[in-house]
Amino acid sequence: MSERPVICQSHLPHTPWDDPALSRMPGMRPVEGPWIVVDDAYAAQMAERARLMRDHRAVVLAQMPGAEEAMAELLGAVLGALAAGFRREGDRVTCPDGRTVWVAGPPFEVINGLLQEDILLLDRPEGAAEHVLIAGLLCFPAYWTLAEKIGRPLGRIHAPVPEYDAQIAGKVQRLFDRVPVGRTLWRANVLPHREAVLHRPKSETAPRVPRVPVRYIRSERQTVFRLPVTGVMVFAVHTWIVPVDALSPEQRATCPGL
Repeated sequence: MSERPVICQSHLPHTPWDDPALSRMPGMRPVEGPWIVVDDAYAAQMAERARLMRDHRAVVLAQMPGAEEAMAELLGAVLGALAAGFRREGDRVTCPDGRTVWVAGPPFEVINGLLQEDILLLDRPEGAAEHVLIAGLLCFPAYWTLAEKIGRPLGRIHAPVPEYDAQIAGKVQRLFDRVPVGRTLWRANVLPHREAVLHRPKSETAPRVPRVPVRYIRSERQTVFRLPVTGVMVFAVHTWIVPVDALSPEQRATCPGL
């Protein structure tokens, strides 16, 4: 892919590594306010999402047979949760950057035109031990690909993550089993980077990335909630990339990897 413009936010609004509830896996907190986030990189990230959908649709979208009902339900949930800055008039939504999105199209393509968030849908088939990834909209991956994860259970999805052991896997599965309809939870990670690259796919078989000087901090706010009709779990990911210099002094003093 050709070199893309640098897209960054002006600041990082959370410090998960300093929060006892968030710094351990799978520590989560209740979402206060809307789960959909609009920040100062909205217009630039949305332009990049549109480019990726246009040029690499097969890379950023994946679904299993039978996921259509949950995808349609998710679109309804998104339209019902649009926050300040969006205006809906019939079958069209005016976005915070002034674009108009028609909402009658394929659910994930419509959502990609509205939200900065990537979206993963996970369901637990009858008799299965774990939730399985049944559909995904993933424009901004951090070292993984939808093609290698779609149709896989949670444990297999996280196989390349060293700290995702059997104990953590059990906690995550219990969390997914117990989240009630109407409750939304979030956590966030932190990933030091040399470059401000949002779309960073990487195969499980690719060599490990060598340690490099850190110029940017990437943080993903990961939000989970249950769809009321299908019972499918939604895993939404909002990505921040900020220059190290944009961190507060307190954040820089404690940020892992710096």
